[in-house]
Amino acid sequence: MSRQINLNADIAEGWGAYDIGNDAELMKIIKSASVACGFHAGDPNTMYRLCMLAKQEGVSVGVHPGFNDLWGFGRRRIQMKPGDLEYMTAYQIGALQGMAAYAGLKVTHLKPHGALNNMAAEDEDYAMAIGRAIKTVDKDIVYVAPFNSEMEKAAEKLGLPLAREGFADRQYNDDGTLASRSIPGTVLKDPAAAAEQVLRMVLQGEIVSRSGKIVKADIHTICVHGDEATGVAVARGVRDALEKAGVAVVPLPEMKL
Repeated sequence: MSRQINLNADIAEGWGAYDIGNDAELMKIIKSASVACGFHAGDPNTMYRLCMLAKQEGVSVGVHPGFNDLWGFGRRRIQMKPGDLEYMTAYQIGALQGMAAYAGLKVTHLKPHGALNNMAAEDEDYAMAIGRAIKTVDKDIVYVAPFNSEMEKAAEKLGLPLAREGFADRQYNDDGTLASRSIPGTVLKDPAAAAEQVLRMVLQGEIVSRSGKIVKADIHTICVHGDEATGVAVARGVRDALEKAGVAVVPLPEMKL
């Protein structure tokens, strides 16, 4: 049996008449899509369109909740009560469940967006609030979390299915956290470089940080970004390299978590 990995991407991050990223091309490469639910980006029509496309391409869909921050695309850190964050997350899960129903799809995972993801990775209260929302609405939804994060711990505490995530096109710090996008060179735009990083994650269970430190990582799903001009080329390069190495790229529900 070949080794398995999931490829995911954040999609439906346009709004109204505006599109962000190349969702149509990405959906031919990935196997799971994290759908923006109207807070940092997205709207009902966009969500509906992408759910129908996911059905057509055999891609599983998940919730991509963010802060209520269209102006800042969800990349601004917002302090809020854990209870408010919990209900905000549950609200966005429900929004995607409604749109996914039109495609006959079930929402199968949740991955926070942007600043919310970064804050929940380090803040136990935020991580647990997101986890409680998942457990209340649908305890079978997979909590997608950075490895060694508070979200990983929250999923384990709450007994939720967990998928540890790595990034194909981002560099890492020595502690296993993502290096800031504001640092030049931390976003990998060369398909070969991204593929090399992903193969090391999947085949050797490790990541090389910006300083050269080896960081151990047990990864179930790899994120590729479509909002960069090179995003589709990077995603295709990563998938081609995985398949050439004998790794099966499968939807998240098919992963043995």
